[in-house]
Amino acid sequence: MSETHFKEWAKPGPIPPGARVVPDVATNETLDALSGHFRIFQLRDGHRFSTDDVLTAWYGTTWVPSALRVLDLGSGIGSVGMIAAWRLAGATFVTVEAQEESVALARKSAAYNGLESRYEIRHGDFRDRGILQDDEAFDLVLASPPYFPAGSGIEGDHPQKVACRFELRGDICDYARVAAAHLAPGGLFACVFPEADRQRVESAASLASLAIVRRRPVAFREGEPPLVGLFGMVRQGDLPPHMRDRTWVEPPLTIRCSDGSVHPEYAAVKLVVGFPP
Repeated sequence: MSETHFKEWAKPGPIPPGARVVPDVATNETLDALSGHFRIFQLRDGHRFSTDDVLTAWYGTTWVPSALRVLDLGSGIGSVGMIAAWRLAGATFVTVEAQEESVALARKSAAYNGLESRYEIRHGDFRDRGILQDDEAFDLVLASPPYFPAGSGIEGDHPQKVACRFELRGDICDYARVAAAHLAPGGLFACVFPEADRQRVESAASLASLAIVRRRPVAFREGEPPLVGLFGMVRQGDLPPHMRDRTWVEPPLTIRCSDGSVHPEYAAVKLVVGFPP
């Protein structure tokens, strides 16, 4: 797709059926294409949704296509949850995000996309007692957690970016623990995390009594080693004992060919989550 055609496709377009009229895009915001007719509000200089978000939503909804209740932990501006909502048109969603600025953007996007009747956005730290009721259970839990311990690198020039990259409000262990507590029987927790730190995911799963039933490495360029991995976990108690230590490792997914073009398989992934081929 040419740059001209992409810009044309990415224009906001008409407000989707059932949506409320929303405020004009602020000068520090953009309204960008997400999935199908869905659009997302983002800060020009803040956190922007990424390939990792697309992959997380795709992976989770691919393996739980019949999910009726979905939870998105640390949901940010709503990119993971809203891509999943586009794919799972019959599901209801609960998302939890601590940053007020990100929550405000997500609520604007939900209104624009006509999602308010089935998409609840909660403002708070998902680790705090009461943000999720003890008896709330979900068929699918999604997360694109921050990757790096606080203070382990250059944090960036915008607070919204810092919280998305660095573990200011919990790490992968916290995500796994809360996911495990709110999975319905047979439910799946799907997340993304760096391949170099896969041991942290495995440790987090074990501490939360989760079993990693499948994972898929992701290489961002053909011929290069995978940089991130997609993980699908279920509660250990939902599996027979002999299957709790078995993980199906899928072939690596490649994002771009060696010449820089989009890899055919990732083009297919984008197509099924509502992006143009």
